[in-house]
Amino acid sequence: MSEPRARRPLWIVVLLLLGGAAALWGSSSLVWDASADRRGDEVVPALGPLALLCLAAIAAVVALGGRLRRALGVLVAAAGGTAAFLGLSTAGAPAGRGLAALAGALVLGAGAVLVVRGPAMPGLGGGYRTPGAARRAADPERELWNALERGDDPTDRD
Repeated sequence: MSEPRARRPLWIVVLLLLGGAAALWGSSSLVWDASADRRGDEVVPALGPLALLCLAAIAAVVALGGRLRRALGVLVAAAGGTAAFLGLSTAGAPAGRGLAALAGALVLGAGAVLVVRGPAMPGLGGGYRTPGAARRAADPERELWNALERGDDPTDRD
């Protein structure tokens, strides 16, 4: 798989999580109960922490790899399902509820992509090698000659 295609799901997940965090934060600041002038974070206190969880998940997606990224995807999907459930089941203004449900769908989508494609996404520093490793990989025959010059037997592999 080419490098740009391998990075595409990573960027999709980051954008979905960022959009979900923004929508959750926006939903928490909207007025949900006009009669008591209560905002979304007063009606559903979990909206703010779920938004922060989405932002933390962005850093974790970039830093983790392999099976840990897949496990993070399950956690993110559960958070998205929770946000969608809270948005749909809580009484309040349709705009705030709809925004919370939309945020839940975005975060749930990010979790699904992580579960399915997470281990195949590039990891942090995955495209970098130390200069010594790059030189060794560049000319393996020269390594054999260097070993002979040092007096080592290159065919004697322990």
